[in-house]
Amino acid sequence: MFEEKEKSCSIPRELIGVNVGIACVDGVIAILAFTQLARIHSRNSQLGWTRQKVFHLLIGFTNAGYFVYFVLTLIAACRGWLCWSYSCGFVAMAFPKILFFTTFLLLLSFWVDLCHQADDEEEEDDEQGFLEALLQNSFNRPRSSTADSRRICYPFRLIHVGTRQKIVMLVTVLVFLLMMTFAVLIWIGMEENPIDSSTVAQVYVDLFSAAMLLLGGALACYGLLLCRKMRNVRSERASSEIRKVAGLAIVSVLCFTSSAFVAFFTDIPVLYHWHELQIDGVYTSLLLILYYFIGSSVPSAFVLWVMRELPPMSIASIQEESTTVTFITDSSAEIHHPRSWTTRASSQIQGLV
Repeated sequence: MFEEKEKSCSIPRELIGVNVGIACVDGVIAILAFTQLARIHSRNSQLGWTRQKVFHLLIGFTNAGYFVYFVLTLIAACRGWLCWSYSCGFVAMAFPKILFFTTFLLLLSFWVDLCHQADDEEEEDDEQGFLEALLQNSFNRPRSSTADSRRICYPFRLIHVGTRQKIVMLVTVLVFLLMMTFAVLIWIGMEENPIDSSTVAQVYVDLFSAAMLLLGGALACYGLLLCRKMRNVRSERASSEIRKVAGLAIVSVLCFTSSAFVAFFTDIPVLYHWHELQIDGVYTSLLLILYYFIGSSVPSAFVLWVMRELPPMSIASIQEESTTVTFITDSSAEIHHPRSWTTRASSQIQGLV
């Protein structure tokens, strides 16, 4: 499978440098994500899997996957691994991208939950009630003493998944199965048959890029809707959350659009098939930076930046509630007058608890 065709490395030096650079960036992001995940869990291990932990986990695995992909791409190109130019390289390229897609699709699901729950509440309550609930939304439901005693035996809580988060999981599984189907077709295309492996890979890349464009547009729409709802709140916290939502929406649109256009009009995503492509060292390097660094590394780093705040230390005798507006960070807040929208939000808008 990994038969070596040649020992010399004929990739342009510029391309090697860019691959090494992006691999280092993704490696650093992965290390930061896993390190921060460990710090977060050490502070509130009793809460189990919170949204903040899930996002760090996904980003860590995404960038670790890209790190492995770039390193193996250089090794495969220099050693002439035949399989890497077909199904193996395709899977290594596509898998981190699926995790990246899942990360931001999960973010969108939380935003959609908040917007629609807020709309439902506005029909029953006044505007001030909604704004108060928006800023005081509870993250975790009250836990019984029985659940707390089970926590001693089981360090991680059973994960509660909301309706839209289940849809995200289903979409992720379907995309993964689609990717594996394309990988099988690419593998079959290695033999003498009408299937063109590079064409099959490009079709998958185009479909996935179209999905990323739609995801970026959806994040922009719901980000704008959230900003409009929070704009009437006169508080420093609301202003900070508005900046986070707006920043994420803008970064998503710009980065996803740039990477999608590179995928539509170039062969950069299938560069693992390098020996059959026309490669210009400088031009290809710039497109590689635009597709991978701008399209994936920058959004991942930005999410880590807006989630940089550590949650408060959890105390066994005092169950601290975790709250958020944009479902980016977890912070502590005490709710003195919970409302019906807050109750529904705490039970439905949970990624992984």
